[in-house]
Amino acid sequence: MSNINNIFVVSLIFVLLSCSALHKRLGGDFAGDPEQMYENIGPFTKKLIEDAFQDIDSEMLTDFHVHIIGLGEGNTGIYVNPKMQSLWHPINYLKFMVYKSASGINDLGPADSQYIERLISLIENTPNHGLYMVLAFDKFYHPDGSEDLEQTEFYVPNEYVYRISKENPTLFVPIISVHPYRKDALMELERWAKRGVRFVKWLPNAMGINPADDKIAPFYRKLKELDMILLTHTGEEQAVEAEQLQRYGNPLLYRKALDMGVKVIMAHGASLGSNPDLDTSSNENVSNFDLFIRMMEEEKYVGLLFGEISALTQFNRFDGPLQTLLEKKHLHHRLINGSDYPLPAVNFIIRTRELMAAGFITEEERESLNQIYQYNPLLFDFVLKRTLRHPTLKVKFPAAMFMNPFARF
Repeated sequence: MSNINNIFVVSLIFVLLSCSALHKRLGGDFAGDPEQMYENIGPFTKKLIEDAFQDIDSEMLTDFHVHIIGLGEGNTGIYVNPKMQSLWHPINYLKFMVYKSASGINDLGPADSQYIERLISLIENTPNHGLYMVLAFDKFYHPDGSEDLEQTEFYVPNEYVYRISKENPTLFVPIISVHPYRKDALMELERWAKRGVRFVKWLPNAMGINPADDKIAPFYRKLKELDMILLTHTGEEQAVEAEQLQRYGNPLLYRKALDMGVKVIMAHGASLGSNPDLDTSSNENVSNFDLFIRMMEEEKYVGLLFGEISALTQFNRFDGPLQTLLEKKHLHHRLINGSDYPLPAVNFIIRTRELMAAGFITEEERESLNQIYQYNPLLFDFVLKRTLRHPTLKVKFPAAMFMNPFARF
């Protein structure tokens, strides 16, 4: 009898995971294409969009965190771990199907090109859209320099993000990804620096990078020498598998890089999870966000350490970190914007009702933001961040925070 029950449960899971209606509900539940938005939104919504672009220089407007995804179609070189498309790995499979829906991919055959076409459409139907920093994503490597595809959830080559950026220079800027344990890591940095690339992306929890490892000091020296900037995930990672390596999301692990003079952007403001307080002998677990704020408050890191606010409006992050960053006005000039697209298009984690209930937006603003979301989740992310305010202090994020700050540092 227990075997029959087990078979029933497994069968039910397979049915649910295969249900396109469920994937759409969790992922991309949209009313129409981006170009249809203006004919379907009201005057208040149009004014909300207009107000969001007040005091914004479109030539400086920058989204620092846009993912590129695909399946390797068209010689893009993208790799996705087979478990992401296997029903025998139900959680991974569900993530894959939700991301597919949120990204506007309806045919896995041309997935790579469909994703780019959708992204371009979202941007081109955003007024005064600015530039979007598109992310490469390196493989998992061990400290001996060997790559590990089994632990690599996905891989997006540097060449691909550079190519699509060159093909769309008014839309995209490439951010390469170079794992510091690669045997050719320093040469790879030099190669891309010569081609004008300034930013390097890490997700240590998923890539297997210990940012405090003495072994990667030469990598930091090369970043400093080439004046390249490290954009790195901090805090707990939930979008990809990283259970065994969440300790690498500890913001304190970047003291080595910062003390060597490397500019570091901490993505998401380390707004999830906790880690040992390495500044004390007790090693007591402390909120990653509190550790991030501690470092941002240190005078010696001004001009070196920056925070990035992508994902802070998601339902599992905004309670606490968002209020704190809004009220710390003295840090605003060191905060930058990122959307973390396609995550803003994942319905399950975008909950405007809860933002309204917490006092960040009004009911009328919520209704208008939802209208925008139905057609252009990328524009929605920007307008939401320009609209929200501290629930009691009524402080908003300044316009300068949404423009590239690195000309000032």
